[in-house]
Amino acid sequence: MTFDLAPMLPLWLLITIAAVITIGAVYGFIRGARGMIWRALAVLLLLGWMAGPRSLHPVFKPVPQDALLIVDRSPSMQVGQRTALADQTASQIMQDAAHLPGLTLHRVDVPGGNGHGTRLFDAMDHADLPQGRFAGAIVVTDGMDHDVPAHLPARFHGPNGQMLPMHLLVTAKGEETDRRLRILSTPSYAIVGQNATIRLQVDDLGSPATTTATLTVRAGDAPPATRTIQTGQPQDITVPVQHPGETLVGLSVSTLPGEASQLNNSDVIRIRGVRDRLRVLLVSGVPNQSERVWRRLLKADPSVDLVHFTILRSPNTDDGTPLSDLALIPFPIRELFQEKIRSFDLIILDGFRNSNILPEEYLTNIADYVRKGGGLLVTAGPEFVQDGSLQDTTLAQVFPAHVPTDGIVTQPFRPGLTDLGKAHPVTAGLGNSSDWGPWYRSAKVDQSHGQNLMSGPDGSPLLLLDRVEQGRVAMLLSDQLWLWSRGEGGGGPQAELLRRLSHWLMKEPDLEENRLTARIENGQLLVERHALGQTTITPQAMVTLPDGRTHPLSMTGGKGLWTGTLPVSGNGIWTIRQDGLVAFASPVSQDALERQDLRATATVMGATANTSGGSQNWAGLSIPHLRQVQAGQDLSGSGWIGLPVSKAAVVGETRTQDLIPGWLALVLALGCLGIGWWREGR
Repeated sequence: MTFDLAPMLPLWLLITIAAVITIGAVYGFIRGARGMIWRALAVLLLLGWMAGPRSLHPVFKPVPQDALLIVDRSPSMQVGQRTALADQTASQIMQDAAHLPGLTLHRVDVPGGNGHGTRLFDAMDHADLPQGRFAGAIVVTDGMDHDVPAHLPARFHGPNGQMLPMHLLVTAKGEETDRRLRILSTPSYAIVGQNATIRLQVDDLGSPATTTATLTVRAGDAPPATRTIQTGQPQDITVPVQHPGETLVGLSVSTLPGEASQLNNSDVIRIRGVRDRLRVLLVSGVPNQSERVWRRLLKADPSVDLVHFTILRSPNTDDGTPLSDLALIPFPIRELFQEKIRSFDLIILDGFRNSNILPEEYLTNIADYVRKGGGLLVTAGPEFVQDGSLQDTTLAQVFPAHVPTDGIVTQPFRPGLTDLGKAHPVTAGLGNSSDWGPWYRSAKVDQSHGQNLMSGPDGSPLLLLDRVEQGRVAMLLSDQLWLWSRGEGGGGPQAELLRRLSHWLMKEPDLEENRLTARIENGQLLVERHALGQTTITPQAMVTLPDGRTHPLSMTGGKGLWTGTLPVSGNGIWTIRQDGLVAFASPVSQDALERQDLRATATVMGATANTSGGSQNWAGLSIPHLRQVQAGQDLSGSGWIGLPVSKAAVVGETRTQDLIPGWLALVLALGCLGIGWWREGR
């Protein structure tokens, strides 16, 4: 407020008259003239009124305002009718805002998820609003936010220091309860044949009482197992890991009566089964370059226990060497090939010529070891056509090929992949075979069977794989793989080839050429059937859903690969069977944080709303109406929420008010004249 004068006469004239009247009044007072002072005062009052003193008041008008309507669209809002209620609430608030002058309500839908949970305050901070026009925020949510700050953001502090409101509209009728299954710890790997320990806890959120719950555990094709556990306390369970590769363990807990959702009552654990210290027996003939390749490969793997023997000479060799110098220890034939042969996961015979070194019964033991599930890798070189060849023993019964006496070919050639080898998991993706370095010796066979993955001179078989009853055999028909390790002609993928070959012999699931795999991505069950060398398969796979229902799935494709898709939803383990093969699949949770607590609650954001001066409302009971309120008034009431109105002075526009009204000046002047007349009469 400011002051101003609006004189009826020139101001200098009024001042002059006032000065003359004042001097006259003083003179009259000195001369003893009664009433002179009062008459002068009456004239001065009239002169003061004629000077036009007045006050100037700025004119304030409401300024345009912007507010935020934050609508939670996170995955937890899909529980029950929350999304529909949120849309209804947001629609009514927008309609109310449309009738409020000067208010622009900006709606922001916050999707949430993506591994970061619900982040409503982050959306508020990044909202693009004009500076200085923020009036507050209205948040429509289930109340489960994951970025609630310790203090209100700076945007909620008004220009005059007042707090701007954040109104919380929760999409429920009141506080809810929820039972959740929480995995505290689980191993990523476990030894095949042993148990894996999983620590978990069941919590009843929003319910203070400790109760019991029924936990169901399902692993693979085994029947489900149940147990009773206490809620709110960590529990340890053990599950067997029976095969290499991924094992899916399904965990589910019984329902809490009245809980908000059962989505977090179950979970699926992935545990990869690994072998415990693979035991490999490597028997080499006379020292050669390839045995170094084998030793480096096997020694470089910390999970491999290698037993390696090199036969330097045959027992019937007579070169005059003293018997005491022939060996440091006796060759443990009986221990290796009879007593402990079943303890090995893989036997490698590299350049080995028997020459009466092993009795026939021990070679038969090796053949029986293969038939009962063992793995055997044989490299064939010149020793295969010499006296004492393994082809002349009972072990030849499990070999996939026979090399004739004139079968050794000595000429440069580049190993290549056959059509089958380009698709087989053991050799697929090893690179362009035209870039591989040359070899100079191979064994040409006169008969063979099994799977031919690599070709040698004139397209002859170079790498053969075969199954013998429960076991497997691989035969490499050359002893010059070591040339690749030296970079001959550019080298080749010897390390990866030998690694895959060894693991195929030890039945690694990912290297099976006849396998069934499944996974779930973006709500689709994707099933793949690999069947190399087969032209037809059963046209349908049978899918067992988590609830026990079955659904046929048509498979399409050919040339060794068939696929099928099926839309799925929910959590759990899907089981797929086809032609005696079985596969399991489960969706990977994209936002475990979002599923931790599925209640609708005001406990998480309520304190922040109260601090801002806002309110908490249960939209499931009634949706409040939006109105504008003057600064300093209540921001909420029964059935309504408010946003404060902000006003600013209008530039160039003021409101005036006379400090001395005319009627008052006249009354006072007449009063002074009356008093002066009365004084003069005395």
